[in-house]
Formats: sequence, structure tokens, C-alpha cells
Amino acid sequence: MSTLPTPSADALEHSQTLSNLIREKITKNQGAISFADFMELALYAPGLGYYSAGSQKLGASGDFITAPEISPLFARCIAHQCHPILTALDHGSILELGAGTGKFARDLLQELSHLNCLPENYFILEVSAELRERQKIFLKKECIDFFERIVWLDKLPHKKINGIIFANEVMDAMPIHFFQIIKNKIIERGVDFENDHFVWKIIPEDKTKIHDQLTTLQNELHLQEGYISEINTLLPSWIKSLENALNKGVILLFDYGFGRAEYYHPDRNMGTLMCHYQHHRHSDPFLFLGLQDITAHVDFTTVAESAVNANLQIGGYTTQAAFLLNCGILKLAEQQTLSDVEHYKQNQAIKLLTLPSQMGELIKVIALKKNIDMPLKGFAEHDRRRDL
Repeated sequence: MSTLPTPSADALEHSQTLSNLIREKITKNQGAISFADFMELALYAPGLGYYSAGSQKLGASGDFITAPEISPLFARCIAHQCHPILTALDHGSILELGAGTGKFARDLLQELSHLNCLPENYFILEVSAELRERQKIFLKKECIDFFERIVWLDKLPHKKINGIIFANEVMDAMPIHFFQIIKNKIIERGVDFENDHFVWKIIPEDKTKIHDQLTTLQNELHLQEGYISEINTLLPSWIKSLENALNKGVILLFDYGFGRAEYYHPDRNMGTLMCHYQHHRHSDPFLFLGLQDITAHVDFTTVAESAVNANLQIGGYTTQAAFLLNCGILKLAEQQTLSDVEHYKQNQAIKLLTLPSQMGELIKVIALKKNIDMPLKGFAEHDRRRDL
């Protein structure tokens, strides 16, 4: 931890205020709270949580960089997947969940405009008021010709849409529960506050709210003594909410993750929890509360099971690299006239997006279809549904 940058005095004061709020929650609970409750407050407490406060999160001056920030080619590839879907639906709408800086929306809409296939509406559901304002300023400047199509939402639309629901790195920021195998029993690990520090604490079996889910997981996987990992219990209801918002179309989800067998592999015995602070990655979620991102990878088998239970079809599952290559990232790159420096930067961006050692293999893509029967070009080759 000594290599992490030191926050400013104001940032540390902000972090302390959030720490005090979480301590009060633990006190009121008369003992340890679930890690899901801790993560919910750390990320989303109004005005204090990482995603609710006003700090810069994305880009070189933030804490991490997502695919849309790396290159416009990311969104342009997805536009070429959206094109046949929107055409089949007589245009329809697009709903983006968590629009970051707005660059993805700009690049996607510009490419769809070039393809003469703009959606009727481009909905953005953004939980961060600060990011929403940045998006409005950015997109009003960058998307003059179709800004009137962009609509910001506070919650999923009540009226079902025909079109595409898109989310990039949304699921990995959902609060997760931690567990550990102790004496051949699966036990929930919560968070307590002792000796002026947040600490891990076992939650008694009679107080855990996820006993049934944990028991089912252990019966299926037979995890070994000492094994530590996490479980996202929100995914089924979240997938169902997306199904409820869609009348006809495709849900396209990008995120870090694996199928269940790989997710809970015996060698991955400390889970997938990861924190991001000013482009440094570490595994201490109790550090710099409100100033750092906290994430966990996605069990895509749970996503698929939840989709089937919600009467959605699995339209494909693959790696980000395969998806982008299927959608023509190399061809799109060749179409641009660039200087030598710009060409070098573009090649570096493509490597970041597609190499196995970078985002290419780590990020997976799953498509969920509803009331639409058509092949999806992003999964034309190297569909890996067998891994689910």
C-alpha cells in the first residue's frame, strides 16, 4: 500500500466522513454488516460514495480507463452490431446504462449516423449526478446534429423499448457478498469496526441473509477448506428488470468475468475483489473509502441462468477480442487516414482492446435476446457459450 498516491487533505476528510457513516451503520446493526452493505455505502452513499460524489473517475486524471476511453473503434464496432438490430426493428431506441464521460454515446451515434441508422432515442441511465452533468455538456457540444435524441433517465423506462440495452463494466460495480469455507461449512464474511479499523468478521449463520444461496453454491461446487470468494445476489433481479424494460431487441453486456467453473476454480481461492485508485490496483476495500473504486468480476453463468429464468434467449457469449474482431475492428481501423503518430496510437489502442494479456480475454460479452430471431455478427466466430 505504500506505493499508492496520498490523497489531499480535503479528500481524506471526505473519506473520513463516509467512514463515520459506515461505522454508524455497523453500530446500529449491533455487529458486522455484510460486505454487500459495506460496498453499497462505499460506492453509492448519497453525496459521499465513490459513484455519488464529484471526483473524476475515468480517464488519465481519474482512477481507471474503460474501453470507450481507449479508442472510438470500440463504439464504432458496437455500432456495426447495432445496425442490423435497429434495421430489423425499424430503428427503435438504445438505452445505455452508465454512460461514463459520454464518449461511447458520441462515437456510437456518429457511426450510426454514418450508417444512416440513428435510433429514435438514445436513453442514458446514469446514477451519478456529477457524471450526468458532464455528459450533457460534452454531448451537447459533440453531438449537435442529434443531441435532441439523447434523453437522460433516473430509472429504467416504464414504457418498454424496442431496441438495444447496453452496459459496459456495470455489473462489476454491483455490491457483492463475501464467503469463506470454514470447517467444511460456507460462512459469510462481513465487515466490522474494531480498534479504529474496519476488519473482516464472520457473520453468524442465523444472521446471514444469503444462507440458501451460499448452501446451493457449496453443494454445487464442493469448495475446499479456507476458500474465499464472493457471490453477486443482485444479478437475477437486475437481469429481470432489464427484461421488463425491453419489448423486443437485444441486451448487450460487457464486463470482466468468467463462466462459473472458471470463476470458482480451486486456484482462484481469494476471490476477484479489486480496488482502483489513481490507476493503481490493489485488494484493500477498507482503504480511502469514497475515493477508490471497488469491483468484483462477474459470474456469467449466473447472468445466463438469470436470463433464461427471465424468458430471454442467450444470443452469444464470447471475449471482447472476438466480438470486436467479428464486428470488423481491423477493417474500420484501415479505413482511417492517419499520421504516423496517430497510426501508432491506434495500433496501441487495438492491442489494449484485443490482446489476451490486456482486455481482450479478460472482458467477456454476452447478448440476451427478446422477441427477435436473428444471428448476431459479434458472435459469428468463437462463440463460447460452452464455457457457461
